[in-house]
Amino acid sequence: MEKIVIPPNETEDLFNKLTLQGAGRGYFLNHNEKMAKSLCEALLKNEKRYGHQVCPCRLSAGSREADLDVICPCDYRDPDLLQYGVCYCGLYVTKKIFNDKTPTKPIPERRPNKEIRLQNKQKYMEEQNQPKNINKLPYPVMRCSVCGYICARDEAPEVCPICGASHDRFQRFI
Repeated sequence: MEKIVIPPNETEDLFNKLTLQGAGRGYFLNHNEKMAKSLCEALLKNEKRYGHQVCPCRLSAGSREADLDVICPCDYRDPDLLQYGVCYCGLYVTKKIFNDKTPTKPIPERRPNKEIRLQNKQKYMEEQNQPKNINKLPYPVMRCSVCGYICARDEAPEVCPICGASHDRFQRFI
């Protein structure tokens, strides 16, 4: 495999970009700056290798479609932050962990295995071809009471990605 070298300024640029984007939305990069920059460098390597920024702690399936759920920020970031205070790779942490400089630890993998993902995809495709019944949605719909942002997931995000309101400002909408 070809060795991919990322110039330090590119890593620094991504680190700064993610820090700025996150700050306005309530997302924080790991307070361990060396670790966060190492993960940024790995994201850039994955982008050169696969064409997209796959989570550095997961294996790529080799196509964007198959990797969609693990392209950073992955589909599992918010549930991981809510439950553990850190995402799977450790790039993102909660405000409390960031401010307290709490050391992060590895967390369990939330991503279903390949067989389950394929079953879920097939089920999703079948559901798309069925008439919609709003009372039988696969996830509850949560609404930010501050800005109206709507998301469908098991729990509201820790912080609204639009206005930065906290988790407790969300209400079940449907």
